Amino acid sequence: MQKPSIPKGTRDFSPAEMAKRNYIFDTIRNVFHLYGFRQIETPAMENLSTLMGKYGEEGDKLLFKILNSGDFLSDVQPDDWDNRNLTRLTHRMCEKGLRYDLTVPFARFVVMHRNEITFPFKRFQIQPVWRADRPQKGRYREFFQCDADIVGSDSLLNEVELVQIIDEVFRRFGIRVRIHINNRKILSGMAGIIGEADKITDITVAIDKLDKIGLENVNAELASKGISEAAIAQLQPIILLSGSNREKLAALKNILSSSEPGVKGIEEIEILLNKLDLLKIESDVTLDLTLARGLNYYTGAIFEVKALDVEMGSITGGGRYDNLTGVFGMPDVSGVGISFGADRIFDVLNQLNLYPESAAQQTQVLFVNFGEKEENYILPLLSGLRKAGIPSEMYPEAAKMKKQMTYANDNRIPFVILAGEAEMQANQASVKNMVTGEQRSVPAGELTKYLNAIDNI
Repeated sequence: MQKPSIPKGTRDFSPAEMAKRNYIFDTIRNVFHLYGFRQIETPAMENLSTLMGKYGEEGDKLLFKILNSGDFLSDVQPDDWDNRNLTRLTHRMCEKGLRYDLTVPFARFVVMHRNEITFPFKRFQIQPVWRADRPQKGRYREFFQCDADIVGSDSLLNEVELVQIIDEVFRRFGIRVRIHINNRKILSGMAGIIGEADKITDITVAIDKLDKIGLENVNAELASKGISEAAIAQLQPIILLSGSNREKLAALKNILSSSEPGVKGIEEIEILLNKLDLLKIESDVTLDLTLARGLNYYTGAIFEVKALDVEMGSITGGGRYDNLTGVFGMPDVSGVGISFGADRIFDVLNQLNLYPESAAQQTQVLFVNFGEKEENYILPLLSGLRKAGIPSEMYPEAAKMKKQMTYANDNRIPFVILAGEAEMQANQASVKNMVTGEQRSVPAGELTKYLNAIDNI
């Protein structure tokens, strides 16, 4: 018999791991609430017409498509098979796909619910997404995103607030990060001044890989896209600009002075940095001119966050997208958002061992089961502890003591309560500390008070 398995790029999570993951989700959710964001959810699958064409050519290839129910071949024409026309075959066999991110479904949500929404609309969403990517370290085919977006406002204060949220979340996690920022208008200006404005997507996709594949390979990719040697040479000093954020901006002002979008992008970055200077941002904020994120819908600020103490890809990203709802028939709605990669954050916290002890939510008290009479004595006590918020359970059978104590040890339950014939007659319970081995008799009515007085509970 074949052993059961799960698809590559997916993972199971044990109770201990889920306790850690819930710590991540709860921390991010609490910060989102702190900044006035409200939660929504959207379906795991969307119509392919909603998803296709929103992530660029590379993104479209990574969409998981869902075969139509029933006879999914009913609309397929013989010519489609003979010519191996994959685009037409997909169109005829698949009407739906798993969502690739939470931003495009959110844009669809805004358009569909526009009459119920008050703008500006601040929403957050914590749900899984799927990508038909090649699995590797830190990259999964199924993973959670934790998104916060503001739509219906052009104000750069929204960008400032999102940087604050990023800084606050990672401060709470204890992860040192660098927040890379750029502006799509600066990238457009760069493409314009080297005479390759129509190749903006090819340029951004290539230079976004600089830290992964190196300058030589980036230049080779640019050349393969038909970008001239002269244009590539002109691009070098821009993408290799170094120095402080202010020094980079000063150099950019000279380089892009003839580019209207470039000048506008520099102005927006300058405003963002000036506002952040007024705040106590603990994270390093760096202007990164190679940052493009390779997604077609960004039109202004772009964000990407990397951990400083762990080798890992981006753990948060986002940016401004002025045109996204326009593709769904609702033009002129500006939006800006960020997405925390919960699965990569999970891996970073594991590698750095940064989980607080409180993250391991688990049973604190186990009542030993001696039999039916004892069960009836214990049940009200157990109920009282639970009402007081102390996670408690009773062993379900009157098994051997060794088996019940092993259960407590294996599940790292710090306290075991024994209530046998003697305890019942005295209206007491014996509380055993599984860490120190100490055991104490406590009046049944004072059990909650006693346990609450102990630091572990």
